[in-house]
Amino acid sequence: MTAAFTFPGQGSQTVGMGKALADAFPAARAVFDEVDAALGEKLSATIWEGPAETLQLTQNAQPALMAVSLATLRVLEGEAGVSVGRDAAFVAGHSLGEYSALAAAGSLSITDTARLLRTRGLAMQKAVPVGVGAMAALLGLDYDTAVAVAVEAAQNGVCQAANDNGGGQVVVSGDKAAVDRAVEIAKTKGAKRAMLLPVSAPFHCRLMQPAADAMAEALAGVTINKPAAPLVSNVLASAIADPDEIRKRLVEQVTGTVRWRESVAWMASQGVTHFLEIGAGKVLSGLVKRIADGAVGVSVGGPNDIAAAKDALAASK
Repeated sequence: MTAAFTFPGQGSQTVGMGKALADAFPAARAVFDEVDAALGEKLSATIWEGPAETLQLTQNAQPALMAVSLATLRVLEGEAGVSVGRDAAFVAGHSLGEYSALAAAGSLSITDTARLLRTRGLAMQKAVPVGVGAMAALLGLDYDTAVAVAVEAAQNGVCQAANDNGGGQVVVSGDKAAVDRAVEIAKTKGAKRAMLLPVSAPFHCRLMQPAADAMAEALAGVTINKPAAPLVSNVLASAIADPDEIRKRLVEQVTGTVRWRESVAWMASQGVTHFLEIGAGKVLSGLVKRIADGAVGVSVGGPNDIAAAKDALAASK
């Protein structure tokens, strides 16, 4: 039995996340202070006080979610004796969570990660004018069917599978007209539900190429160390540890599919039985149970979750 540490992506943010940890543990507060210093602003105030509309902006949500994940990990290290290198067979993160995973594994510094995610969020928002692109969730279709829907919907535009989340949940992304078509086509193919998502840009599709170019430039200027535990890459759905390959795959990730279902299934095939979701929300823990039979997903985001995380790690040995 083995454990993996996973890190949530955009959509898991809520006003007030991480506040109880920061109030109770100086090690958690220090992470928020470091992120604030890196960005030259009090992002922590936005995280804890809102307004929600400001926190939800891509350039804020991305570093904010990373800050909560790393603050949670610091508490696990201090209070439960957790070590990524010793206790995690793999680290993985959903989209922006991949950066949190790398920071957790010592591959990136928290300061560099915060700045990279601010750059990433701004570049992704800027890549496509508001209203030109869209994303939609197709529920109840397998991945291959969802890909076929996207291909049929694309016609002369862009429509791609952006997230293969598992449990019959696939998100498509692209030009708004094409995504609208995908919603209608999916209903004829037996989707239980197909609906547009309230997002500000079409993430993880070819329209994000300008953002990928911006990230290639930004990543070229930071040090990436070998992670303490291998990273299960979003675009590969398998583990990597070489810093140059990590840099390359982070660029590809901006326009590529987040292969979360395959990533979790691959980790389970390598013997992982316990998945600790470190940070805000419970999205990934819910997906784990729908992807890997018998796997245990544990959400760790507040002071009351520390004991459960410690128990899960003990059970995974």
